[in-house]
Amino acid sequence: MNANSPDFQKLRVAALESRRADDMARLIERHGGVAHVSPSMREIPIRPNRAAVDFAYRVITGQIGVVILMTGVGFKFLLSAIEGDVDRQRFLDALSDITTIARGPKPAAAMKEVGLTPTYRVDEPNTWRELLQLIDRQVPVANQHVGLQEYGVTNPSLIAGLEARGATVETVRVYGWDYPEDVGPLEANLRAIIAGERDVLLLTSAHQVVNLLRLAESQGLVAPLREAL
Repeated sequence: MNANSPDFQKLRVAALESRRADDMARLIERHGGVAHVSPSMREIPIRPNRAAVDFAYRVITGQIGVVILMTGVGFKFLLSAIEGDVDRQRFLDALSDITTIARGPKPAAAMKEVGLTPTYRVDEPNTWRELLQLIDRQVPVANQHVGLQEYGVTNPSLIAGLEARGATVETVRVYGWDYPEDVGPLEANLRAIIAGERDVLLLTSAHQVVNLLRLAESQGLVAPLREAL
């Protein structure tokens, strides 16, 4: 692909997007590529999740003053995890009374679905770095208890950054990641990459790489995959 070209020039593009696979395929094709999109992961909610229930009670009782929502699906899983143990409306009302930060458009949209608007929304590209920049500009967190809804895995850099600014960080993990229910398309893309039948590998998250390597390892294909990449 020519660095000065605005499109893929008919290159064969492997992408590992899951929830928005169709959108990714259209995006690649709109930019002149031949799309080969294979979902690589799915979110698995943690159930039962006593930690989520405890987290919600701490928000309701005013023990957490700032809540950071990292993903839209995570916020939805959080609401689902506390159902039956915590009054949903009391929790939502408590969130509306404190400072809330949405990492990007998806958690903001999930909040809107239940009648909430985040106090702040992180600028694009919506990484933990932009989140900390927002906090430096607008959200003093020194001596505050900050609730952090995590996304599948812990982000030690973000936690360290918050703690360096004087916050006490209380994390809540509501889901993990696994393979998609059908790994056939992912395996097909894996073997096509190794065979030289893909020109570009398009990634949008680190865990896509993790699952691709896990699948390669399970089939004894790590070495040829690394060589192909």
